[in-house]
Amino acid sequence: MASPSKIRQRKAIGALSRAESYDRDDEDHVDALYRNPHTRSAFEQALDTPQASAAVVGVLTAVAFMVRFYKINQPDQVVFDEVHFGKFASYYILRQYYFDVHPPFAKLLLGLAGWFVGFDGHFSFENIGDSYSENHVPYVGMRALPAILSSLTVPVVYAIMKETGYSTIVAAFSAIIVLFDNAHITQSRLILLDAVLVFFMTLTIYSYVRFRKLRYWEFSVEWWSWLIATGFFMACTWGSKVNGILTVFTIGIAVLIDLWGILDYRKGHTMEHFWKHFAARAVGLIVIPFIIYLSFFYVHFAILTHSGPGDTFMSPAFQETLIGNELLIHSQDLHYYDIVTMKHKDTKVYLHSHPEKYPLQYDDGRISTQGQQVTGYAYEDTNNQWQIIPTMALPEAGRGRAVHHDDVIQLLHVDTQTLLLTHDVASPLTPTNQEFTTWSKDDYSRHNDTLFSLHLVDGNPGDVWKSKSGHFRLVHVPTRVSMWTHSKQLPDWGFKQQEINGNKNPTEKSAAWFVNEITESSGDPDLSRDNNVPREPKKMSFFKKFVELQLLMLQHNAGLTASHPYASGPINWPFLLSGISFWTENDVQKQIYLIGNIVGWWSCVIAISIYVGIVVADLLARRRGLYPIPDPVRNRLWNSAGFFLLVWAVHYLPFFLMGRQLFIHHYLPSHLASAMLAGAVLSFVLSDSINYPISVAGRMTRMQPTQYADLGVKGPTLVGVFAIVMFAVFVYIAPFTFGTPGLDGEGVNSRRLLSSWTLHFAKVTREAS
Repeated sequence: MASPSKIRQRKAIGALSRAESYDRDDEDHVDALYRNPHTRSAFEQALDTPQASAAVVGVLTAVAFMVRFYKINQPDQVVFDEVHFGKFASYYILRQYYFDVHPPFAKLLLGLAGWFVGFDGHFSFENIGDSYSENHVPYVGMRALPAILSSLTVPVVYAIMKETGYSTIVAAFSAIIVLFDNAHITQSRLILLDAVLVFFMTLTIYSYVRFRKLRYWEFSVEWWSWLIATGFFMACTWGSKVNGILTVFTIGIAVLIDLWGILDYRKGHTMEHFWKHFAARAVGLIVIPFIIYLSFFYVHFAILTHSGPGDTFMSPAFQETLIGNELLIHSQDLHYYDIVTMKHKDTKVYLHSHPEKYPLQYDDGRISTQGQQVTGYAYEDTNNQWQIIPTMALPEAGRGRAVHHDDVIQLLHVDTQTLLLTHDVASPLTPTNQEFTTWSKDDYSRHNDTLFSLHLVDGNPGDVWKSKSGHFRLVHVPTRVSMWTHSKQLPDWGFKQQEINGNKNPTEKSAAWFVNEITESSGDPDLSRDNNVPREPKKMSFFKKFVELQLLMLQHNAGLTASHPYASGPINWPFLLSGISFWTENDVQKQIYLIGNIVGWWSCVIAISIYVGIVVADLLARRRGLYPIPDPVRNRLWNSAGFFLLVWAVHYLPFFLMGRQLFIHHYLPSHLASAMLAGAVLSFVLSDSINYPISVAGRMTRMQPTQYADLGVKGPTLVGVFAIVMFAVFVYIAPFTFGTPGLDGEGVNSRRLLSSWTLHFAKVTREAS
């Protein structure tokens, strides 16, 4: 690999000053002014001219647009997660509030695309297979946005490889892996978020590479521009999907490594110099991106001002900021002696009681009190009615008769004329929690056990309890347990209704309830409810809305643990062991099945393995005092290819720690990074040298000997063959990518390149016994 003269040259560094010696560990400058003639093949020199590079990237971009827009109108039906993201776009147009686990930026773009092409928002995207054409939905214009961004991702990948010092043919190789990948194309032709995410991720990487190349022009206008561009595109990535936060972590790790190098005293930097760099990066990569990220939510809240399907996820205070919200219109002050029905916030069951008693002995042998059953019931019933009883003297009339936060109350079950009670007795299904029952209102021997403190969620002293919007916890005064329920049902003796019990945590969040309806008012003429009904939406600060939504997004994203027939584990993704069925049409046996191009994906796995092997071998050799790889080549392996490996790892490995539903499309950002790493490995394998140096020379930069990568004829030949094979496999499984034409069972079987692919309409073959 390296000639003896190159190895000897490595040991001559000691003749340089200490600062210059450590500078040599970085890739240094390059500029056309300092490029010297070098013996290279004529073909290689021709490909590296600006004209040839422009021609190559132009062809790659044109082909990217062609394959991504080919029959983009097919199918004219709702496909896979278009039921979600198309619907979210319609909510923006209708200005109806919705809830989703992902940040809003990509969905705002889809909504903008729908508005731009004339979508009125009234198509509901209810089910996979619903017809766009019959409902006159301009779906092609909405699908065009991700298709455009995915097409532009290809030249950005090419540009990243060129900016990191790789030759035209190597840059084209990495771009081709993305260009002809069936998974990237499938995702980009539909109203989905991943193409937007991947596009802004590549722009983030490109901007950071440009920023790093200007390290000898620190704090210049151009240096600041690329630093801020990195932060801007990073915020766009983060704002597109929740897993865009991995791009933030990637840049964060790279910046920490960069700062660690600046901190090295052997490079001659002062601590003042280090802190200037730290502050600049804090502003460009933390403050500015966070402000941009906040702006996406500001626009989100500014547009979604009307009540919508996402209301119930939010707090009552949030809901009352929305025009037409039920809580805003129907919420009423609650007064003592009102008869009401109450529902559990999470499970939506009514607080219910009936004359039947708990059995004398439970299935586990425990003996009960045989008290009157208190349960959670899912349907309207007169046994759901409770009267609010005061525990203190009330005025004859006026505001003093309204129920307030922290009041101590009793609840009278209307039909049985018994008071709600809990005591230190184990509940039927949850022995660690307290039993809820009732007690005759005329028997005062258990008076204290019927006392409950009303705690309004986020309530303040003096706040009035309201129906609909007044979420509350009912805390037992003597034992400090919260009235709570869960989805597990009682046995037949409890009519399969839900258990109500006392949770020993008085601030348990899931112990929240609300008054659903006032069935009979107290009749106080001085308390006109109509005068207390707010008509104008209430105000809530942006930051309160933002924090509430962020917490809910995290909570619900972590809660996506339900099984799915096409979910798969991260270990399967790089090898394409399974895909996702997006859409089928049984009559003509058409289907869309998300799966990648096996040639490209497996080539990337091989490249990652080779890279790790090279790095480990180099480290072992240097332990023995051997330097088989020249410094410039080694630095390129560690700095550029290592950065690509970092992007791949940070976007991939965290999924092994997640318990939520996972799908193969979560690997697309990592696959793109592995495509760039594959190009770096190809360059290392085919050439003993690299294009070096590549960073822009500063005023005081010490000149280093210029060298060039020379892949000769073998590079273009290998990449050309690879492109043909990639294209052939892409075309062969294209019916699963474009959803057309339909295939019979044998056709499906022949295109099932791995037996683990769960394709529809496959012909079942039986082995002879």
